[in-house]
Amino acid sequence: MTKTDYPQITLKKGREAALLRGHPWVFSGAIASVAGKPADGDVVRLADAQGRGLALGFYNRKTDISFRLLTRDCGAAIDAAFWRERIERALDLRRAVLSPATNAYRVINAEGDGCPGLIADAYGDVLAVSLTTAGMEKHRQHILDALGACLQPARIYEQSVGRSRTLEGLSDRRGFLQGDDHSSVVRVKENHYTFDVDFVGGQKTGFFLDQRVNREKLGALARGRTVLNCFCYTGAFSVYAAAGGAKKVVSLDISRSACAAAAEHLRINGFAADSHSVIEADVFDFLRDLKEDFDLIILDPPAFAKTRHDVPKASRGYKDINLQAIRHLSPGGLLATFSCSNFMEEDLFGKIVQGAARDAQADLQVLARLEAGPDHPLVLGHPEGRYLKGLLVRKTVV
Repeated sequence: MTKTDYPQITLKKGREAALLRGHPWVFSGAIASVAGKPADGDVVRLADAQGRGLALGFYNRKTDISFRLLTRDCGAAIDAAFWRERIERALDLRRAVLSPATNAYRVINAEGDGCPGLIADAYGDVLAVSLTTAGMEKHRQHILDALGACLQPARIYEQSVGRSRTLEGLSDRRGFLQGDDHSSVVRVKENHYTFDVDFVGGQKTGFFLDQRVNREKLGALARGRTVLNCFCYTGAFSVYAAAGGAKKVVSLDISRSACAAAAEHLRINGFAADSHSVIEADVFDFLRDLKEDFDLIILDPPAFAKTRHDVPKASRGYKDINLQAIRHLSPGGLLATFSCSNFMEEDLFGKIVQGAARDAQADLQVLARLEAGPDHPLVLGHPEGRYLKGLLVRKTVV
């Protein structure tokens, strides 16, 4: 196949508007016709109703998202050289925005880097990859070759699992692709702090890399404050708060293994357990029974809404924990509250937090809107890519 031989999908009249505004997806209902019998995951040429070429991208008839943008250059060849250039471009961004004191970061952020369905995270000399679209699956070897050539990792671990693969007609796959499999834990540095990452058994690919800039921000605000870190996972926010000069940090998580990791991270970064305790507890129960107030509370729960149908129930969960947290904030205290649910829209999340404040008879001053760091770039016209959203607010009593 030459670079001009791709099958073509043609849009219904007027349905190119979203793509022209910068959105990288085309949904099945916008397609008028398909020519050339493309298989799921094939590269196709997208044309408007007049037959004018708009873009090249991945096609999949199994999903509502039938087309995922790769390039607006309809004459491009989607080959090994294409992927090598795209990954090199992504790495140029990381070199520009990351501190040399950090060796754990996102290398490729799916649509944000023009690679729909590809997540790649670097943990020191380990590379963790996830492919979630049929198109990426077909280009898997080119991707792995390019990542290996550009980063030269000692080990590569693939964790291509989850609902997205199922929707794309793919089965799950996980395992080591390169290097020894004797250990699933690697020690990394983030802004000079030390963390041990389980890239096989941990949440996401092992560590919440997207929260690095928010950890920096809250660490800088922690001096002299008492801090409650809810859903602490392995304690990264707690380490930053302690390093920032917090008087006391209390870390909560329902997972025993996460609590053990949080305590160890505090220890290896030089902070004593008598000032910074880690408690295995259900956050909802703990907040309801809490008898003291804190100067800074962090709420970074797991995704409450896994699908759109989960949003009403998730909204009640967010309302509950934010209400309890606001009640236990000191006057003038700070709350950093997050949602990492794709289906929880930012406006709705803000209304939930405001509703919690109203029930707590408190006013909240918004100090900042919080999001992922610059190694998690987004396409401006793709709001669905902004899964992590948060608010930093200050409590004032009505």
